[in-house]
Amino acid sequence: MKFSKDIIRSNPEYEADLVRDFLSAQVKGVPKRDGIIVGVSGGVDSAVVASLAVRAVGKENVLGLILPEKESNPISAEYAMKVINSLGIEHIKVELTESVASFDAYKNRDKVIKEIFPDYTPEYKFNIYLPQNLLDVDRYNFYTLRVDDGKGNIREKRLTKKQLLAITAAANVKIRSRMIALYYWGEQENYLVAGTTNKTEFILGDYCKFGDGGTDVECVSHLYKTNIYELAEYLEVPKEIRERTPSPDTFSLPVSDTDFYFCLPFNILDPLLYAWQYNISAAETASALDLGEDQVKRAFRDFQSKHASTEHIRVLPASIERDWTQFVNKKPF
Repeated sequence: MKFSKDIIRSNPEYEADLVRDFLSAQVKGVPKRDGIIVGVSGGVDSAVVASLAVRAVGKENVLGLILPEKESNPISAEYAMKVINSLGIEHIKVELTESVASFDAYKNRDKVIKEIFPDYTPEYKFNIYLPQNLLDVDRYNFYTLRVDDGKGNIREKRLTKKQLLAITAAANVKIRSRMIALYYWGEQENYLVAGTTNKTEFILGDYCKFGDGGTDVECVSHLYKTNIYELAEYLEVPKEIRERTPSPDTFSLPVSDTDFYFCLPFNILDPLLYAWQYNISAAETASALDLGEDQVKRAFRDFQSKHASTEHIRVLPASIERDWTQFVNKKPF
């Protein structure tokens, strides 16, 4: 098949039936489950998964969890309820602030930010982001901290590795707290925990190990983000959710997935990612997408870097018997 910008387009009806049948089979597997639980974030991915779960096992056997904490965007819970009401499923709202605070995640993170901006207080808003000139400039993925004091003063400073790790570790506590809540309620109800990670996120590593990557099944990880939007329209996900800018919703100052990690809009990112994944040449890719060959090569280098640096979250923990060459080569069988 000749490469083109439309090569990743899917058949939403086929994909909806495929995921429905997959989820149904997983619920009936070993151990047999009584239903499906989904963390409903107010974003398009979880809305699609919740909709497909209803198709698989019926609305009476799907439970939606809304999982806010004190820094979540309030619109997330509002949109999550729109999904839940449109599907007619049961829901539980679990406030995660105390869970996150019990690890001193807020306190330790704020201490790091205060070292950078001494006047910082928890009332300020902040996020982190990557430079967005991915296609046009050879650059490294250094994160920048952005702080808003609420009075129109926004300041920014590039983070050191240690500072970045402290801030992202705190954000990951939030994500892992969501996973704990999903399994707590899922195990009580004997429900399957359905993940919402899409293929774009999976390949490039934009998810948290033992967080949103901690699930029983990943039913849309074969679909690029572009395909998620196609499915959302087919499934009649509420329009405002389909049009909402995707966000990790882990920082007090909203930041898009593009600014935080991907550095490209999905209509450009996904065809480029397909080309990189299936070894389409930079020249052919550039011609099909109306980009410069150097631009494509920059994107490919970025994909390779992100994929390699996040490989550990896609695989089982390393073990001596399976992974350590010195041991494997000495096995007597």
